[in-house]
Amino acid sequence: MENLLITGLSGRTGRYFLNYINELGLDNYKIYATVRNEETNFTDNINKILVDLDDTENLNEITKGMDVIFHIVNIRKSINIINAAIKNNVKWVILVHTTGIYSKYKSASKEYIDIENKISNLIKNKDIKVTILRPTMIYGSLDDQNMSVFIKMVDKLRIFPVVNGGKYALQPVHQEDLGKAYYQVLINKNKTIGKNYTLSGKDPINLIDILKIISDKLNKKTKFISVPYSFSYFGAVLLKIISFKKIDLKEKVQRLVEPRAYSHDDAIKDFDYNPKPFIEGIEKEIKLYLNR
Repeated sequence: MENLLITGLSGRTGRYFLNYINELGLDNYKIYATVRNEETNFTDNINKILVDLDDTENLNEITKGMDVIFHIVNIRKSINIINAAIKNNVKWVILVHTTGIYSKYKSASKEYIDIENKISNLIKNKDIKVTILRPTMIYGSLDDQNMSVFIKMVDKLRIFPVVNGGKYALQPVHQEDLGKAYYQVLINKNKTIGKNYTLSGKDPINLIDILKIISDKLNKKTKFISVPYSFSYFGAVLLKIISFKKIDLKEKVQRLVEPRAYSHDDAIKDFDYNPKPFIEGIEKEIKLYLNR
């Protein structure tokens, strides 16, 4: 039996991962999960470890004897995880990162690229395998900071401005599909070890169609008005100036008009990844919103 350490198991996608672990089991692993406070509770098959992922000494201590680390919680902690894994001869590390690395805007992608380049350098000529999972825009709960924002805005606004008409493709992925994918990556080690995967939603969908679906499911009559990108970006720059740089929405406006649809064919081939259609996932989230 191997020792498995998971970070972020109580988080948005981690909770779904935990559901699959409890439902289907991971008989080949003794499971440990990091927590930030003692009040976090798991089922009896999960061993809880209190840790600060910024405390390298503590992190080095808890990774001793681990065979696999599944790091979900924060891409900015990945280098700490890798350093501890190398020091303690961990054989396989799975990192949940982001498709933000593919953005053409340096402000959006540079940090992620730097992190992954540093990881590549750290593991070079080392006896360790790293698998990187890159989800697209994640949704599925009222605190997802993506679709939940659109749902609230469509609910409140009868006239809704959309940059460049919202005619650019996105491919949001539901939290439940990610939780299942994490489980599938783990149990298909012979195929997934040392590889990278994009985890996107079922099919690309234009932002304007996303908004119209949300409006329809909320039974709202929303008028969508196209706003030129140049006007929106100027507004973001002006807001940054008048807020003395406290509010900076430039990157969000830039990425709002950037197509973010990515193929997940490799995930289908290696572990039968099969995310749900967007309309099915957003119906679940809207029900949560209406019943909150």
